Amino acid sequence: RTLSLFSGAGGLDIGFHDAGFEIAEQVEIEEKFVATLRANSGRGKYLSESKVESTDIREFHPPSDLKVDFIIGGPPCQTFSAAGRRAAGVQGTNDQRGTLFEEYVRLLKQLKPTGFLFENVYGITGAEDGKAWKAICTAFAGAGYTISHRVLDAADYGVPQHRERMIIVGTRGKPFKFPRPTHGSDSVDGLPHVTAADALAGVPKTKEEIKSSIGGRFGHLLKEIPPGLNYSFFTEKMGHPSPIFSWRSKFSDFLYKADPAAPIRTLKAQGGQYTGPFHWDSRVFSVTELKRLQTFPDSYDVVGGRQIAIHQIGNSVPPQLARILAVSVINQIFDMALPVALPLLETHEKLSFRKHKRSLTTSYRAKAHGAISTLPKALPVKSAEELSYHAVLRNDFGWVINGEQKDSLRVSFLPSESNWKIRVAAGRVGREAFRIEVISARPSGWAVPAKKITLSGNALTREVFTGAWKAWETELVRAGIKADLVQLCSYYQYTPEFVGKLHFSRNSRITDEWRVLGLVVQGVGVRRIATLDEFAVDWDIPKAKVMGMAKWLRELGYEVRNHKTNPQIPADCLLVPYSFPTFTPQSVQLRKTLEHTN
Repeated sequence: RTLSLFSGAGGLDIGFHDAGFEIAEQVEIEEKFVATLRANSGRGKYLSESKVESTDIREFHPPSDLKVDFIIGGPPCQTFSAAGRRAAGVQGTNDQRGTLFEEYVRLLKQLKPTGFLFENVYGITGAEDGKAWKAICTAFAGAGYTISHRVLDAADYGVPQHRERMIIVGTRGKPFKFPRPTHGSDSVDGLPHVTAADALAGVPKTKEEIKSSIGGRFGHLLKEIPPGLNYSFFTEKMGHPSPIFSWRSKFSDFLYKADPAAPIRTLKAQGGQYTGPFHWDSRVFSVTELKRLQTFPDSYDVVGGRQIAIHQIGNSVPPQLARILAVSVINQIFDMALPVALPLLETHEKLSFRKHKRSLTTSYRAKAHGAISTLPKALPVKSAEELSYHAVLRNDFGWVINGEQKDSLRVSFLPSESNWKIRVAAGRVGREAFRIEVISARPSGWAVPAKKITLSGNALTREVFTGAWKAWETELVRAGIKADLVQLCSYYQYTPEFVGKLHFSRNSRITDEWRVLGLVVQGVGVRRIATLDEFAVDWDIPKAKVMGMAKWLRELGYEVRNHKTNPQIPADCLLVPYSFPTFTPQSVQLRKTLEHTN
C-alpha cells in the first residue's frame, strides 16, 4: 500500500501501480491536477484503488488507522530548477515550496513506512551552495531511514526523452542500489535509446486541431532548423550566414525541433509561443503525442485544455522511469523475486549521460554545418533606407509605430556606411539634448553595415532616451541583422560586442540620475554582480542613493536585478546586465520589483 504525495498528474503513481503497488491515497493541491487524478481513479479506471485528497500537504493529517508500506512523491521543483536559476533565481529552502520536504518528513515519522522514494531536479544539490541538499538528507536520515541517491537520465530507462532527475530512496535497512540503465551505453546489452519516432509509432488519432506551422515573429525560422537543433542554428558560432541570434542568449528549448532518430530534450511544463519541442515536421506536438513522449498510457485521461494538459504532462515523472524504479524497490525493499534479472549499479559506479551531453555540441555543429551548406553563402543584409515615422513608447516598453498622433515621437533614420543616425524628438523639434555614439568593441567589426551608430534626442526624458534605443533595434530587425539589441551585444555573461558613450549638450541640466546613466551606457557597473558599496564607488554617489538610482534605471527600461528578483543574487547586491534598456512587454523581469510589496 502506497501513499502518493505531490501527486501532480500521476506520473510516479502510474509507474508504481503498473509494478504492483496499490496507490491507496493521492495528495495534490492544484485543482487542474486533481481533476486528472479523479478522472483516472475509482472503479474501472486506471488507478481503480486510489482515493484523491485535494488539499495542501500542510493541512493533510492522515487518520491514525491509515497503514502504508511505502511513500512516493516529489515536491514542486521550480525553486531548484535550471529554469529557476536563469529566470527567477534558485531560492531553495528560502522559497516556501523548497521547505515542503519537511511535510514529507513529518508524514514519514507519523506513518513509518518501510521505505520511500523522493524525486526532484538535479539542481537541488547546488541550491544555496549545498545547504538545502544537506538539510534534506539530514531530515530524511533523522526520520530513521538509510538514504541512497542518484541523478538518473530517464532516457537510460526506456523513456524517449533526456530528463535528468535526482532520485532519493530511503530504506529501514541496507542501502538501496539503483537499477542499471536498461538502454544506452551503460546498459548491459547496449540497447539503443528509444527514439521520438519509436514513441509515436501507431499513436492514436484525436480530434485535437494542430496548426501546420508556427506563427509570430520567429515561427517561420523553424522550417530551416534541422531536427535536434534550436535557435542556436541561427548563431555565428554555428556558422549561419545571417546570425540573428547570439550564442546562449535564449533558453535551450527556444525553437527546439525534435530529432525523430533520438530521444527529445526535457519536455517543459510551461513555456511561450516558441518553446519546444516542436515536431520534426515544424509543427507543435499533439497532447496525445506528448503523452507518448512522456510514456503516459494512451488510456490515461489528462483533463483540461492544451496548455493545462502540457503543464501536467511536462510536470510529471515519466511513468516508464517510475516503473523500473518501482520494480527494483519491490525486489530490494520488499524481497519479492523478479521473473527476470534486474542488474544493479554499485555505489561507486558513474554513469556516462553527462559525458554524452557534453559531446552533443560537436554533433549539433556538424548537423548545422550540413544544413547551412545548402544555403546561399551569404544572405545579404537589406539595404538601409532613409525614412521618418511617428512612434509611441508604451508604459510596458512596447514600441508602436503609427501615424502622427498626440504625444507621439518623431523618428528619423539617416543611414550611411560611416554612420547610422537616428534622431528622436518629442513635441516641436528643438536642439539636441543628448547624443549616444555606439561602435563595435571588436577590431574585426560587427554585423551592422556602418562604422558607428549615433542616437540623439531633443529632450532628457524616458520616452526620448529609451525610444532612441528602440528605434535602433527596429532598424536591426528591419534589415534582418539581429532579432534585438541583446543579440547584437551578446548575452551579458559574455564580452559585449559593442560599446557606447552618452554626451549631453552644453545647455542641458544634468542631474545625478543622467550623469550615472552616462556611466551605465559606457558599461560602468554593468554585467557583474556587485555590492551597493561598489556601485556607490563606481557611480560616485552615496550608498543610500544606489537603490533609488536602480529603480530609476528600471523606469527607463533597464533590467536591474537583486535578491528580491533573483534570490541567488546576495542581499545588498545588484546586477545591471546590459548598458542599454532591454525591457519589452514580454520581459519576465518587468513583472518583478526590487523590493517586496505589501
